This record gives sequence, C-alpha cells and structure tokens, in this order.
Amino acid sequence: MVLEGMELIAITVVIGLFFVVFRQFGVWEPLTLDESSDCELELSTVRHQPEGLEQLQVQTQFTKKELQSLYRGFKNECPSGLVDEETFKNIYSQFFPQGDATTYAHFLFNAFDMDRNGSIRFEDFVIGLSVLLRGSETEKLRWAFNLYDINKDGYITKEVQCKVVHFLFVA
Repeated sequence: MVLEGMELIAITVVIGLFFVVFRQFGVWEPLTLDESSDCELELSTVRHQPEGLEQLQVQTQFTKKELQSLYRGFKNECPSGLVDEETFKNIYSQFFPQGDATTYAHFLFNAFDMDRNGSIRFEDFVIGLSVLLRGSETEKLRWAFNLYDINKDGYITKEVQCKVVHFLFVA
C-alpha cells in the first residue's frame, strides 16, 4: 500500500503532534531503574484507574517502563485520569498558537475516544499512540481513516477534507 498526498500529510502531522505530546507529558525524561510499585500506588489515587500494565503491554507495543512514564505525564496533565474534549482542545491549541485548531482537535479527540463516551481514558490514549508510533502501515492508515470518518459511516466526506486542508494550509 502506497501513501499518497493527503494521507501522507495527515499521518505526518498526527505523528509529529504526538512527539510534541510525548515531550509535554514528560516521556523523554529519564526513567528510573527502580521497578517498585510507585506507579501502582499512583494508579490507585485517581478517579479513573487504567487497566493493568500487563494488559496494556499486550494491547500496545510499549514496554512497562514506557507505559509508566506515559501514565505519569498523562496524570500530570489530567489528574482525574480522563480528558474531556474541551481539555483536549486546550492542550492541543498550545501546539498551534497561530491558528484555530479546534476543528482538527475535535477530529483527533473523536479518534481517541474509542467508546464514544465524551472522554479519553489513558488506555485510549496509549493504544492510539502505539498505532501511530509503532503500528504497521496498514494500522496507521486505518487510524488516519478513522480520524477523518467523523460520522463513522465508512466514508470521508468532502466537507471533512475541506476542513482538514484549511487547517493544514491556511490556519
């Protein structure tokens, strides 16, 4: 499968965003070699407790240490353990201060909110990141298609394409 034009741009923008998010969430900080249960203790203090690390390791291509680091950063930005759309838009807008990124942030939020409950759980976040950063080409294309299939009918409408082009090249 060959990536062409808009698909390549879309995937590049999304992956670039998540490198920035990694830095924002402190993933690039050095990890300690201590494998104590600090993370397990941290997990019990938030309102939403993610699935066990072992389960997430199976579902993603992240190591236990990477998941622990991602969780620490996620918890710092979202102490409740959940991110609503407004919070997501605020975080996302920090990376695009020159323009209005709310439409694109809405698409991204919906792509990560897998169960459509109006919030992104830590699990949703790392599963999406795993696909974007370490997934196969086909998995990345499916994720990107899901990003732009806003009503989940299996089609990407011309209206969505126009909004994305406007965001990428005008905003």
